[in-house]
Order: sequence, then structure tokens, then C-alpha cells
Amino acid sequence: MVTTKEILKLPEPILPGHAACAGCSSSLGLRYALKALGDDVIMSIPACCTSVWQGPYPKSAITVPVLNIAFAAAASAASGITAALDIKGKKDTTVLAWAGDGGSVDIGLAAISGAAERNENMIYVTYSNESYSNTGVQKSGATPPGARTKTTPKGRVGYPKDISLIMWTHNLPYVATACTSYPRDFIEKLRKAQTMDGFKFIYLLAPCAIGWRFPSEKTIEVGKLAVETGAHILWEAIDGDIELSRLSKRYEDPSKRKPLDDYLKLQGRYRGIGGELLQSYRDYIDHQWAIITSLANIKKK
Repeated sequence: MVTTKEILKLPEPILPGHAACAGCSSSLGLRYALKALGDDVIMSIPACCTSVWQGPYPKSAITVPVLNIAFAAAASAASGITAALDIKGKKDTTVLAWAGDGGSVDIGLAAISGAAERNENMIYVTYSNESYSNTGVQKSGATPPGARTKTTPKGRVGYPKDISLIMWTHNLPYVATACTSYPRDFIEKLRKAQTMDGFKFIYLLAPCAIGWRFPSEKTIEVGKLAVETGAHILWEAIDGDIELSRLSKRYEDPSKRKPLDDYLKLQGRYRGIGGELLQSYRDYIDHQWAIITSLANIKKK
């Protein structure tokens, strides 16, 4: 178990003075990630919030080498980095692809799938603020039912893609979900992934104060409510075997979850959304729980 004291004592990998918004989950998540993985890391970052807030070329607030890559190319560039490291015989350097949901769930999905199918040796983290926040908060493939964005002003109709399960179908060494509000869980999963060879994927829920329309000081509270209401399920899969994370096991029983309204009422993107769309979100959550718990009961012989 990673203690809070241990996390606080780890070296700071993000320099002060960067351009992230107040309460930004992507900067918080990357801070945790680099604390977990150490300083022998090379990053690949596509167009996303992180590519902007880290600072304009040639400066960067990130203290490890970074390749800023085209929107669709984070996994492809990371594949090239792993190949170069292999040629040079460097086995201990961690390659970290760090991308938003727009560059992962939508624009970069083919490249991720290809790198996963080849089992390239990298950790790929999708930090998801459930929209294209960097370009004005448009709907992405990860936007949940009912959520307002610039392109869904009356609320998103339909269900999002579950990229975590899409990656799970690639038969990877490691797939997991996490949330920036639970740093110990995220750090433990990163460290576990770092010990494995091959393609490792982590979907990190990263609440966005601007896009979700909540006060910046509520970032941690909103993320915790996503888990406590069952809207975001924490799980991991080692060699395909899915297991609920400790933080989500208690919410497998729907009666133990907090009301979904506790989560939604803090977010302006759900203000005034009709009952039909909200019910579709509840149905989606129930469906996701049914899938994950069913798969968790299937173990390899």
C-alpha cells in the first residue's frame, strides 16, 4: 500500500508556473504518474490539454524528455521510442504515452490498437475529461449520456465507447482504470504496470472544472463521487483476468452507492437535463457494472 506520506515525499516532477487551469486533473494526474514511475521516463504526448499547459516549445514544465506529437500519433511515436531504446540496449527506461480521451478514444484509437496488437513495451495512460476540453469542450467518444458540451448543447444522446474494455479485448498484460481523486490506487497500478513487459493501458478519469462546470476547488470531491456513485468503476486486469479494485468492490452492491444525483448536481453540464437522458445514464452505469462483474467471474484456467 502506498501511503500519503510516501507520495508527498517523492520528488516533484512538474515545475511551477505552468499554464494548467486551476483544479486541473491532467496536471495532477501527471504529477502522480511521474512520481510513481521515477525520472527515467520518456513521454509521448499528442495534441491535448497537457501539450498546452506544459509550456511552449522549447520550454517545458515537465522534468523528463517529452515528444509533442500529432493528435493521432501518441502510440505510434511511443512505439518508435521503444524500438530505439531496444536498439540501444536500454531496458530500464519507461516509455509513457499520455493522451486525453479525444486523442485516445477517437482520433488515436487505430494507433493505440496497432501498438497494443504488437504488444509494444509502453504504458499508455488516457486521462479522460470526457470531452475535447482543450478546444472548447466538444463531445468526445468518452462523453457520458446527458452531458452538455458545445456540440451537444441539449445533452449527449447515446452511450460512450468503453476504451478500457476495447483494450482488454487485445489480450494485454495489464489494463486498469483509475481516478485522479484516488492517487494511491493510481500510483499502485502504475508501479505494477512498470514491472511488466509489453503494452499496459490505464484509463484515468480526470474531472475538468471548466468542461464539467464545477468550482475548481471541487475537483477531488467530484472525482470521488464518480466512484462512490458507481459512475466510474475501478478495476484492473492482469493477463486478461479482471478484478474489481478495493475502492469499487464496496459499490458492487447498488444499495451501497451514493445517489447519482449527488455527483451530477455539482456539474453545470447536467443542469436542467431532462429525466429521459438522466435515466439513460443510470441504465448505462447498470450495464457497465453488469459487464465488469460478469467478466470478473471469468478466470483463465
